[in-house]
Amino acid sequence: MKSGISTPVAAAPFSIDLRIYYQQTDAAGVVYHSNYLAFMEAARTEYLRHLGIDLIVLAEEDAAMFVVHHADVRFRRPARLDDRVQVTAMPHRVGGARVAFLQTVLRDGQCLIEASIELACVHRHHWRPIPLPRRVRAALETVSQ
Repeated sequence: MKSGISTPVAAAPFSIDLRIYYQQTDAAGVVYHSNYLAFMEAARTEYLRHLGIDLIVLAEEDAAMFVVHHADVRFRRPARLDDRVQVTAMPHRVGGARVAFLQTVLRDGQCLIEASIELACVHRHHWRPIPLPRRVRAALETVSQ
């Protein structure tokens, strides 16, 4: 990736299981496209929690928040009402103020969605980029060992 992302991170994919509910679908029972972004955000949040990073504590103690800077999403196949899907999150690159994740949405091992999501770390009050907090960088670097 470009735009300041530097250190490659090798990690095993983290995943969460979700069921598709009626409110996430359109009239044909197919997941509405923007809901996949919410699924991927849930997987990233749970992944960070798994690494010991609490986003509320991060905002309160470091005044740091993550915002989506760039999203490249490939829609392969639709998920449908009542499907069980697995949503993965794997850090791909860590930079000074950004981290990129490779993500997928799978149904029974079949890839439905592939995405590269780049997050920027910003100050919670003035919304300008700030360096990744040390504990975030340390947790992500531990994953690569």
